[in-house]
Amino acid sequence: MMDTSNTPSVAVRGVSLNFGAVEVLKSLDLEVGRGEFLVLLGPSGCGKSTLLNCIAGLLDVSAGQIFINDRNVTWDEPKDRGIGMVFQSYALYPQMTVEGNLSFGLKNARLPKDEIERRIARAAEILQIEPLLKRKPSALSGGQRQRVAIGRALVRDVDVFLFDEPLSNLDAKLRSELRVEIKRLHQKLENTMIYVTHDQIEAMTLADRIAVMRGGIIQQLDTPQAIYSRPVNRFVAGFIGSPGMNFIEGECVSDSASAVFEANGVKVPLDRYEFAGGARTGKAVFGVRPEHVMLGDGAGAMPFQTDLTIEIVEPMGSDSLVWGKFGGQNLSFRIDAERAVAKGDMVRIGFDPGRASIFDAGTGERI
Repeated sequence: MMDTSNTPSVAVRGVSLNFGAVEVLKSLDLEVGRGEFLVLLGPSGCGKSTLLNCIAGLLDVSAGQIFINDRNVTWDEPKDRGIGMVFQSYALYPQMTVEGNLSFGLKNARLPKDEIERRIARAAEILQIEPLLKRKPSALSGGQRQRVAIGRALVRDVDVFLFDEPLSNLDAKLRSELRVEIKRLHQKLENTMIYVTHDQIEAMTLADRIAVMRGGIIQQLDTPQAIYSRPVNRFVAGFIGSPGMNFIEGECVSDSASAVFEANGVKVPLDRYEFAGGARTGKAVFGVRPEHVMLGDGAGAMPFQTDLTIEIVEPMGSDSLVWGKFGGQNLSFRIDAERAVAKGDMVRIGFDPGRASIFDAGTGERI
């Protein structure tokens, strides 16, 4: 459980990083609470791994300061920062057993033998790798190797763990299994964890809070539910959610006493929508998530309803993704897989405009 009553476990203050003339991180500020699981999320090249490497001490910042447990570590070596790090590659010594990999750093730190044995036994128990201690990495599966890599960080007995896309080399089934293991590990240890990923499902399922990054800047920092429900801009809205949010281009206009979103003759009343700073008019983009669009009886209970013709049905197992046109533009929505619909069917759909997101067509910011 994150402790919000004390000073932050990790604090990034005004950190910038330049590679020559290229500004990779742009005066970032970030505070991570003690015991918090924070995920840095974004596309390739957004600066998330770079930020993690700055916190770890693997990269020197161009400006700003980094604090870990109230101590300024900006110019400390990685080994002196009190962190454990797990990389995308397992980085195990192939000639050593699992036990040898776990103990290597501790022996170099000249810890007593009984202390090394205690830490290895504890890590092996937590990660359920006791039967693997005498094996070499070549005799392990991908998931087992990643557990050992996590164990190597765990035996350091530190307060802050850094994960740099640790599951990206695994197949979908193993990713799902290890995601649960990492969540259990955090709940058991209650350590601070900072986790880098480009996978929004990993971010949503693991995080206490998510920092969505783009172009070296944190676009939004909030809980998974807040980011899902009230994305601050179109980029965040499109990056979070699977399938992705529908975006309908049109404009906000004043219709009598209330605001209306209009797209090619289709009008959506916005009296239930909570504008950020009051209703506005002008070109806008209306965003609605596929799972918020109801069909048939469900549509009848929604504040806004309209008819559309089904163009495509994509079976996805437990549900199907259905496509049609809304205001002359593509709209997708999810339905139960048992529901029989086909291309060409005219159906009634509905949604609550209060759960939608509207963005300025020019800036992309939420309005």
